[in-house]
Amino acid sequence: MANNSNAFLSLILLFLVLFVGTSHGGGIAIYWGQNGNEGTLSEACATGKYSHVNIAFLNKFGSGQTPEMNLAGHCNPSILNSCTKFSAEIKGCQSKGIKVLLSIGGGIGNYSLSSIQDARNVSKFLWNTFLGGKSPSRPLGDAVLDGIDFDIELGSTANWDHLARFLKAYSRREREVYLGAAPQCPIPDRKIFMGLPAAPAAAGSGYIPPDVLTSQILPVIEKSPKYGGVMLWSRFFDVKNGYSDSIVGSV
Repeated sequence: MANNSNAFLSLILLFLVLFVGTSHGGGIAIYWGQNGNEGTLSEACATGKYSHVNIAFLNKFGSGQTPEMNLAGHCNPSILNSCTKFSAEIKGCQSKGIKVLLSIGGGIGNYSLSSIQDARNVSKFLWNTFLGGKSPSRPLGDAVLDGIDFDIELGSTANWDHLARFLKAYSRREREVYLGAAPQCPIPDRKIFMGLPAAPAAAGSGYIPPDVLTSQILPVIEKSPKYGGVMLWSRFFDVKNGYSDSIVGSV
């Protein structure tokens, strides 16, 4: 949302500092997990259109809460091992060179970071439960996700920068922890990474027709050495509207 834009500008700038020099051309990132009719994760990766898939969402965490996931009609995370079936699909996507991230936050949920220590605790939970750590409870099975995407739309803007730093500190030469972010700000602005609805119905505003994106906007932002590509909400709307088909040759 626009009221979080200043805080998220700071967070995006932090991400650019963390990733400076690591962007090498563009790709399309897609959000998957919030509509049971969008197809499977394997089907999304098999299209060959996406460089990153964000599994959405972990939408309850922080401030001492027991974390919870919401994957819409795909599985019921509250039932033991209901979502571990996606482990093989995640590994299949990764075998194609696709980075698979867990998206935290979303427009519905209950999440916040009450302190720097709380941010540290959440980073440990994410590392052990979804990334390269160890936990007796891993909702998505033994697949090791490539990183965390921040889609922070609710609550306080405090301490997210600390969470990003704590997560990035888990990176090793042999396996980097990738961070992504969906900036909650309207256009026009000075974005380098374009986050867009994949159809007019996907958001209340902000839809850009594919021909406008490819002819007027991408030629400008692609000049930046930090250009990373286009992020679309969501796989369901992309299937319905064919947005990525219209832009994949231009990103």
